[in-house]
Amino acid sequence: MKLAEAIEKAKADSKKRNFVQSMDLFINFKSIDFNKQDNKISLEVLLPKGRGKDQKICVICSDEMASSAKAAADKVILSNELESMGKDPKKIKSLANDYDAFIAQANLMPLVGKFLGQALGPRGKMPKPVPPNADLKPLVARLKNTLIIKTTGKNLPVLHVPFGTEEMTTEDLVANATAVLSAIKAKIPSPQNIGSVRVKTTMGPTVAITEGI
Repeated sequence: MKLAEAIEKAKADSKKRNFVQSMDLFINFKSIDFNKQDNKISLEVLLPKGRGKDQKICVICSDEMASSAKAAADKVILSNELESMGKDPKKIKSLANDYDAFIAQANLMPLVGKFLGQALGPRGKMPKPVPPNADLKPLVARLKNTLIIKTTGKNLPVLHVPFGTEEMTTEDLVANATAVLSAIKAKIPSPQNIGSVRVKTTMGPTVAITEGI
């Protein structure tokens, strides 16, 4: 089954839910030892058709960046707020859960690691560092449509990658999935290291892609 056919079947086989389900790829690798540092996958993939839903971005900065940060991001945390936030585990856990990605003024990264790292680190949400004079609007816009892919966790050698939502057109989902698969194939030793690829909605059954991977 080709990618487009698999996406359409995954949609058709999925029961309607009271929320918009994501579309997910499950990529099963073979003959790769992910314990070796050289084999680990760490990618940022810009989805050409977007994620299909808004991503909430938080910027951590000093007063000098505050104005541009507030114009671009969903939330702004000033440097003088970091220490007090770090003393409240519930608050920083909520922050890590409520926001999809973070940007931080580069010189504040040590403070971010000290006060917020315990919540952001395990969720793979440590901020992207930027210089104090960075133009935040295009950075935030790009980050909202960027997918971070890492081979970590207990599920290896299977990689779970969300690439859109069920409300997106099949054509757009194919473009996003193709971008993801191309980036992964460029990173691994050989395309033959991909054992299988399946697609599904959040709560639907998986559908195998058997052609054109």
